[in-house]
Amino acid sequence: MKRKRFSTEQVIRILKEAELGITVKDLCRKYGISEQTVYNWRNKYGDMDINDARKLRALEVENRQLKRLVADLSLDNQILKDVLEKNCSRPKRSETP
Repeated sequence: MKRKRFSTEQVIRILKEAELGITVKDLCRKYGISEQTVYNWRNKYGDMDINDARKLRALEVENRQLKRLVADLSLDNQILKDVLEKNCSRPKRSETP
């Protein structure tokens, strides 16, 4: 996975500079990013402040953990169903003395 050069807090600070009147081209030159990156950041972090970004990151981490948990439980459930199906489909042994 590609490593991010800027943390969420840094991105928000850069966007705040743009709101203060610094042109996008100047920001791109200053931080070594493309104009498209700035516009993508605006779409993602537009009206956020740093506290909102931290909350967003915490929610993303929690969401990732919950998705992993659901996947693990679904896999366990499917394995149990398969085992149960195999056990039920076998003919029972008749015990003859």
